Amino acid sequence: MAFKAIIGKVTGRRHMRRRGQSHIAPEASAAPSSDLFEQSQWANMPPELLLDIIHRVEASETSWPARRDVLACASVCKSWREITKEIVKTPEECGCLTFPISLKQPGPRDSPIQCFIKRERATSTYRLYLGLSPALSGDMSKLLLAARKIRRGTSIEFLISLVGDDFSRTSNTVVGKLKSNFLGTKFIIYDNQPLHDPAVQSNYGALFKVHSNQVYPRVSASNCRVGTISYELNILRTRGPRRMQCTMHAIPFSAIQEGGTAPTPVEFPNCQALHLPSSPVLEGNKQFVGFSSTCLSEQQESVRRTDPLVLKNKAPRWHEQLQCWCLNFKGRVTVASVKNFQLVAATDSCENVPAAEQEKVILQFGKIGKDIFTMDYRYPLSAFQAFTICLSSFDTKPACE
Repeated sequence: MAFKAIIGKVTGRRHMRRRGQSHIAPEASAAPSSDLFEQSQWANMPPELLLDIIHRVEASETSWPARRDVLACASVCKSWREITKEIVKTPEECGCLTFPISLKQPGPRDSPIQCFIKRERATSTYRLYLGLSPALSGDMSKLLLAARKIRRGTSIEFLISLVGDDFSRTSNTVVGKLKSNFLGTKFIIYDNQPLHDPAVQSNYGALFKVHSNQVYPRVSASNCRVGTISYELNILRTRGPRRMQCTMHAIPFSAIQEGGTAPTPVEFPNCQALHLPSSPVLEGNKQFVGFSSTCLSEQQESVRRTDPLVLKNKAPRWHEQLQCWCLNFKGRVTVASVKNFQLVAATDSCENVPAAEQEKVILQFGKIGKDIFTMDYRYPLSAFQAFTICLSSFDTKPACE
């Protein structure tokens, strides 16, 4: 309790209440607090003592909203932020979501992260919360991501944001989008981050070392294609759940093989760090990330050379008594719906994938009440990727049902 009292005194409980539990603010929002406390006594604490305090705070808070204390440590000053970032582990290692970048990192391997989605029909808004369900979580629920459905001509777009009320394309809270075709049978997942691959990691780091006299092509946020989702047409109107296939271009197939790893970004692109010449394109509130065309093409070519991870529906079984197709959701789904699904890795017998890994459900989604759905995901998917796949299920698909 003494450690929490210190954190409360440093950051101010009023500041923490104002931030609230509705969303995880982007890392950039910590800058004002950094300037305020950088020269204070808190910035000059002995490193050993500071490390021990932050380590104990991080270890004692494993769920929201209490985990806000960990974020409060990172917002005090630069030295506190660096130590906190070193102590906090990725969701794959600890199973916890802390900083906004955690939403782009792979989930845990052993057990899924359990979330739920609330649909607001009036505003076509979908909100992803961390927790079992609204009834069980109550005020302990945690808003992770939000999406708004927008019709654009013959297609549908879902803009995905870190907050629940800002879906402007020029906002730095928008982290990606999902776009469908006319029939709603094919979707493309766009991310605002470049494709991450170990083979081109050095090139990716070099993208932000731009001299002021260089001009490179600009790539708008949310224009990095990281996955595609396809629904199988059901022309014969056969009974059963929808059939879908997800190709995750940003995740290599080797991630589910023994010894394989999935790409794990460590931070969001910092547009303000780029020293680009001023131009009408960069004026105003619109934010862009500059890329060297050579490095970008190398990234795309590297991903093409790697077989992407493909997810498919887990085959349901026919229940004679209920006269319907059934999947074992282990109590997480209670309402029958054509939207319900479980996804596993699509593998061949010749590939080096353990049998247990082939049967492991990587993402499951299902209905538990009116406009309430559960979403449970695990490695190698991230919360962002899992959310986009689930959003595709909300679009109307007359040709697939």
